[in-house]
Amino acid sequence: MTNDNDHTNARKLKAHVTHLEMSAAPVRNVPVPTRPMIALIRAENIPVDYYRYLYELVGKEHHWEDRRNLNDAALYSIINHENTEISILYADGCPAGFFELNKEEHPASIEILYFGMGKNYQGLGLGKWFTYAAISAAWLHKPEKVKIQTNTLDHPAALQLYQRFGFSPVSTEDVEVTEWQ
Repeated sequence: MTNDNDHTNARKLKAHVTHLEMSAAPVRNVPVPTRPMIALIRAENIPVDYYRYLYELVGKEHHWEDRRNLNDAALYSIINHENTEISILYADGCPAGFFELNKEEHPASIEILYFGMGKNYQGLGLGKWFTYAAISAAWLHKPEKVKIQTNTLDHPAALQLYQRFGFSPVSTEDVEVTEWQ
């Protein structure tokens, strides 16, 4: 029997990563959905176990791995660092997704490092608004550009959605990730 932290028997998956940048804030506004009832709340002093829950809620289906095996102390120092900003989407009172901004390269850029919604909250008409909310939160810091990346293991509409909001591809790469079992 293996657990999520044991990668010895996990299969390797290939992914094509697209790095995108936006050099101006979007000009169009996306109205806030009326159903389900939603709230977007910036997290302060986020507990590691709650972050791990959110990371799995959104990232397991897409095989996110960068933070999967970090020990608690290392993860805590990253997610509660002054250059990290995490906002959580709630739908009908339940955690539905999150986005994380990396402000380390500010003012040159802000990166939307993690972004997504749990599977149960996809297809409810929240995606465009939530994407706009993440992009707007990044632009509030007045960077020269906003960066994001997506890959072929992410939601199939992600790349097209980012481009519709004004992101342009700047580079690509092929990577291998460990399947999240």
